[in-house]
Amino acid sequence: MVSVLPQEPGVYQYYDSEGAILYIGKAKNLKKRVSSYFTKTHDSARLNLLVRRIADIKYIVVKTEYEALLLENSLIKEHQPRYNINLKDDKTYPWICIKNERFPRIFSTRRVIKDGSLYFGPYASGKTIATLLELGKRLFKPRTCNYVLSDENISKGKFRVCLEYHIGNCLGACEGKQSDREYRENIQRFKEILKGEISSVKKLLKADMQDCVDRLDFEGAHEVKEKLMALENYQAKSTVVNPLVGKVDVCTAVEEGDSVYVNFMRVSSGCVVQSHTVEVKRKMDESAADVLLSVLVELRQRFESDAQEVLVPFDLDVSSDELRWSVPVRGDKKQLLSLSQQNARAFLIDQLKHQKIVDPDRHLKRISEQMQRDLRLTEPPLHIECFDNSNIQGTHPVSACVVFKNLKPSKKDYRHFNIKTVEGPNDFASMEEVVYRRYSRMIAENEPLPNLIVIDGGKGQLSSALKSLTRLGLRGKVAIIGIAKRLEELYYPGDPLPLYLDKKSESLKIIQQLRDEAHRFGLTHHRQKRSKGALSSAIDEVKGIGEQTKKQLFAHFKTLSAIKTAPLADLAAVVGNSKAQLIRTHFGEKTAESGDAVE
Repeated sequence: MVSVLPQEPGVYQYYDSEGAILYIGKAKNLKKRVSSYFTKTHDSARLNLLVRRIADIKYIVVKTEYEALLLENSLIKEHQPRYNINLKDDKTYPWICIKNERFPRIFSTRRVIKDGSLYFGPYASGKTIATLLELGKRLFKPRTCNYVLSDENISKGKFRVCLEYHIGNCLGACEGKQSDREYRENIQRFKEILKGEISSVKKLLKADMQDCVDRLDFEGAHEVKEKLMALENYQAKSTVVNPLVGKVDVCTAVEEGDSVYVNFMRVSSGCVVQSHTVEVKRKMDESAADVLLSVLVELRQRFESDAQEVLVPFDLDVSSDELRWSVPVRGDKKQLLSLSQQNARAFLIDQLKHQKIVDPDRHLKRISEQMQRDLRLTEPPLHIECFDNSNIQGTHPVSACVVFKNLKPSKKDYRHFNIKTVEGPNDFASMEEVVYRRYSRMIAENEPLPNLIVIDGGKGQLSSALKSLTRLGLRGKVAIIGIAKRLEELYYPGDPLPLYLDKKSESLKIIQQLRDEAHRFGLTHHRQKRSKGALSSAIDEVKGIGEQTKKQLFAHFKTLSAIKTAPLADLAAVVGNSKAQLIRTHFGEKTAESGDAVE
């Protein structure tokens, strides 16, 4: 069957043995594309399963690749095959309706009725609709009543103007105070605004203003000027790039795991007319470009876009006589592309935050699997431990180990280490000691080992930690990496070249959080030890003074300096005559040795 397929653009359909459609795809060359399913080795288990289930192949030849794309989209919506991406979006988005009636009303609705009325949209944001309706109300004052304003009813005087007329929000068409021709001209101008053709409406308003001036109707000219100012204010808020950009569509994609977030924007005269972002779950091994193309066709149809140019972030392997693909590298169009990517990323962040709240298990699974991929691990790192050393010129050397379980700090498992076997400032030897002490104890107590060990430092500290794992027989059994602070470089055992993760990567943020927490925890212990040593070292030299006496002295005198200079009587009142004499004798001798006067 495959050997007789034509080498032309078209759409292919895969069927199972029961005649059900499994998959629908497009191709620039039907024979090459379909053959690739059966001649290549696929990494995706889902794709391998699809190939095994294919019992029949049908195809439709078209003239161009773009026609194949449109036909594919139409067939997928009709048949919804199991292995295809389906753009499921169950929200009902609002439209702006211009009712098909004499003196048409303008309002928002979520129901599209085929009665000849005009519908603009749909709009993803209710705020956008409210802004447009408010602008239309201020500029053109359309009626809000639901009267049947026929010539006969108006001429018979069946209706009376309401409060909206008296407060200036309506021009009184129900009593014949506004002609049908003037009303429809206003509606036509509002249509142009909805289409993004603001410049043409501004030209008409300027012509109206000049006409009023020529007729010496300065009050009318002032009213038109206020409308023009309101329209210019709206345009200034809506314009994001040079109005000369014209009418274009913008489409970008951001990947996160198995999901692709696609943003679509309609731009007219430099203004973003519509913007909409959707999340698409990959069904097989679709690339971001494949997903973007599928979604783009669907959203252009949904939003009734007629733009001839589409800005995209990468080259698309689809040629079209109807559309022109552009990948801008600078200027206003590049700015629009960046704005679209910013919208897609913002939507992604919102979705992840929402997922973290409503489905924490799924959030944990997603990030842990992402870390497994990014860090090239054999299993998700649900138990991570990080080590950091602290010392000042070799004094009071300490080390800290912090523990994250399920990607959250497990503070009850944090551990401090006082360095015991290392003399002087030697971070490498200190790291080797604490790693050995930590995991030799865990092995002895039969505690579960971590999935990942993070060493705060570069190659040297990593090599030292690795020596301890080798001595314990854990090398190759527990993953270990080092993180260098300056450029956030990740080092692996035996690999001279570091790994660099995206600065916005969630995996890197978890590692940075581990490193910062280990540094904070170790530094706190180091300060406490240094402070304790500075306060108590001198008093420790006094023979006959124990821990309890030291506590009494510091509780009363507060500082070591106050203890040294306190009169004998004051010391005796706190610790007794004999201990007071010991303290006074000791510090009196020390002071004399330093050349100071002795009381």
